[in-house]
Amino acid sequence: MALDAITMSLLAAELDEALQGSRIDKIHQPSRDEVVFHMRKRDGNIKLLLSARSGSARICLTNESFENPQTPPSFCMLLRKYLSGARFIGAASVEGERIIMLTFTATSEMGDTVNIDIAAELMGRYANLVIINGDGKIVDAMKRVDADASSVRQLLPGLMYKLPPNRDNPKFISQTPAVIEKVFGFNGTVDQAFLRCSQGMGPVVAREIAYLAGVGDTYADKLGDFQKTAVTAAANKVVEYFQNPQFTVVYNAQGNPSEYSFLPLTQYEGLETKSFDTINQLLDEYYSEKDKAERLRQKGKDLHKLVQNLVERTTRKQIARREELAQSTDNEKYRIYGELLTANLYQIEKGMKKIEVLNYYDNSTVTIPLDPKLTGNQNAQKYYKEYKRKQTAVKMLTMLIAQGEIELEYLQSVSYSVNNAANEAELMAVRAELHGAGYLKYYKSRDKKQKPQDFIRYTSSDGFLILVGRNNRQNDRLTMKTARGKDMWFHTKNAPGSHVVVMSEGADIPLTTQNEAAMLAVYHSSQKGNAKVEVDYTFVKNIRKTNDLKPGMVIYNEYESAAITVENEVIERLERTRK
Repeated sequence: MALDAITMSLLAAELDEALQGSRIDKIHQPSRDEVVFHMRKRDGNIKLLLSARSGSARICLTNESFENPQTPPSFCMLLRKYLSGARFIGAASVEGERIIMLTFTATSEMGDTVNIDIAAELMGRYANLVIINGDGKIVDAMKRVDADASSVRQLLPGLMYKLPPNRDNPKFISQTPAVIEKVFGFNGTVDQAFLRCSQGMGPVVAREIAYLAGVGDTYADKLGDFQKTAVTAAANKVVEYFQNPQFTVVYNAQGNPSEYSFLPLTQYEGLETKSFDTINQLLDEYYSEKDKAERLRQKGKDLHKLVQNLVERTTRKQIARREELAQSTDNEKYRIYGELLTANLYQIEKGMKKIEVLNYYDNSTVTIPLDPKLTGNQNAQKYYKEYKRKQTAVKMLTMLIAQGEIELEYLQSVSYSVNNAANEAELMAVRAELHGAGYLKYYKSRDKKQKPQDFIRYTSSDGFLILVGRNNRQNDRLTMKTARGKDMWFHTKNAPGSHVVVMSEGADIPLTTQNEAAMLAVYHSSQKGNAKVEVDYTFVKNIRKTNDLKPGMVIYNEYESAAITVENEVIERLERTRK
């Protein structure tokens, strides 16, 4: 759901109160369409998130932690230029519009005190952040809008800032009677009528009015007196909730947040709901997980594409090699042709296009094509050369196919690492791995001050430490350097995934811990979610690695396998011990 104008007016009032007395201490831009203001107050520091992402545009206080790029984007640098140290003045919504204006007072380069406004336009796919100076002119916009993009309203530096064109509909909260009167003359369902005949209302609130009134799909202009009374009462009930909001989130059957509003949503019967004291808390929880995934997807987009292209290219090579191998496996007939021609040279005359001879291998008659420009001996030598060429091709193709299978298996493991990276640091580790393997030419190494990531650490029910590698390089470090001989190693059979090691400390590892480690091996693999998954396990002393093996690949001959079904309650218990 997107924020509607009614909810945004409540949000603006909350922000105005919460941000009073604050100054901007730091400004970061963790992704291309998100900005975070670190605000300093006497009673503590707070973070203000402004997001212009089309699927989750919002402005709210947040407790979320962000990974910031090493080089700040140009829009972030512009915000720092105008707003570093700026004092918050106020926040106000534009009635009927999904826009919140944040006003700050700052010191210009000349030492003058100036006002700077930030217009947070949270209008779905048109969401934007606009910096406006004290004269009402646009300093810049996060997403510039020129005449090609919109002939009605441009957002470019130097232009006067103008609000979006008004539909001339009455505002629902301040002009409720006028809205209701217009609704009853609309030729459509009641929820459609409220959306088309008012400003500021979102679809979920319109559906709630129709649900509370019990009018179903009845057209608004066909309502009877009793139904009109019910609709009027439902609309007035919404206004009452606006004055005394009850911020609510509805969760779908899968347990994911699906809708929210400033009033209880009775239209979703049987679904779990959760109440919040403030709209800021609601928005922070509703969007945080969704935004983390989207933020990471943006940062890893080029890496996803690179790995996908590598996998597809290697797959195409393997198909071509197998086809060529299939065409080369008939090389034995060329040797036989050469031998038969050599045995029958006396019958061959120059200029002949073919010859029929007895095949003494199976006493059949065989017709051998000849090159009329060549002598009998030259034709025989030609077939011998073709035999040797195809024989060499079979050997080379067999070797290349085997190498290609190893490369494809490796790239699929890299693809798994990219798809399951939990943060930017893990993506950077994969970039470094691909650079080291020669797949990525240009790579900017991480900051030397930044410590490399540690393994994922769990504690089993029996108190044993279980370590899990985050990527192929970590898998190598875990198995070949950190683990010791009696430690137990787990990995899904013939599938990309993490190395999992139970640190035994010289003690025998109980079956309960072994079972939990095997579940973690499935949980941290491409087989996560499957019913029964084969997991190989052995002692670390049985594992070796040769120099020709790619990162994350090992050799083990002595091992056992078990069919593992992941139990959610076990994983949840282990996740609570995760470090």
